[in-house]
Amino acid sequence: MPPQILALTPLFLGLADPTRLRILNLLSGGEVCVCHLVTILDMAQPTISRHLAYLRRHGLVTARREGKWMHYAWARHPHPAARAMMESLRSAMAADPAMTRERRRLTQLCCA
Repeated sequence: MPPQILALTPLFLGLADPTRLRILNLLSGGEVCVCHLVTILDMAQPTISRHLAYLRRHGLVTARREGKWMHYAWARHPHPAARAMMESLRSAMAADPAMTRERRRLTQLCCA
C-alpha cells in the first residue's frame, strides 16, 4: 500500500468513535478546557481524557496545560488529504442539528 494512504490510517482510527466525533465537534470552534467537555458530554473525566489522549496520539488534537486543566484544540494535520477531510468533517458538523445544539450549549457554558 502506498505510504500516502497509510499515513491516513490514524485519521480514520481517530474518527471511528462517536464520542471522539462529539469531542471534535466541540473543538471545531476553538480551544476548549476538558472541564467543559466533561460537562457538555455528561461523561466522566477519565473517559473524556482517554478519548482526548487517543485523538492527540493520532495527531488530531493539540493540548495545552493551564494550571490543573488541559485545553484542547484541533490540530493541523500534516497530510493535505487529511486536512481536506477534516475541513469537510467540520462543515458536516456545522450543518448537523444535534452537533449544533452541543456547540451552542458549550458557548452558553463558557460565556456564562
